[in-house]
Amino acid sequence: MAEQTAASKEKLVSDLKVVISDTEELLRATTGVAGEKVSELRERLGVRLRDAKERVLDLEQAVVDKTKACARATDDFVHDQPWKAVGVAAALGLALGVLIGRR
Repeated sequence: MAEQTAASKEKLVSDLKVVISDTEELLRATTGVAGEKVSELRERLGVRLRDAKERVLDLEQAVVDKTKACARATDDFVHDQPWKAVGVAAALGLALGVLIGRR
């Protein structure tokens, strides 16, 4: 469950980076376009783009922090209960071997 959440957050970060990149490209492409509405829109886009960049950085940091916490918890578990960790790894290896063997 935590892996799915981390993967979906990483996908969201990736998607937001693409949107930010496209918006920056749009702003550059409309630099020479005159008009009150265009300049107003460019200004609003610029503000929203800065906000989106900050949110992406925050979200990316949250994903990194969560991943590090999971790695620490796993490391602690393996050091505290090495035989359980070996048993879990063996059971997962057996299950994967059976699934692969069926194909």
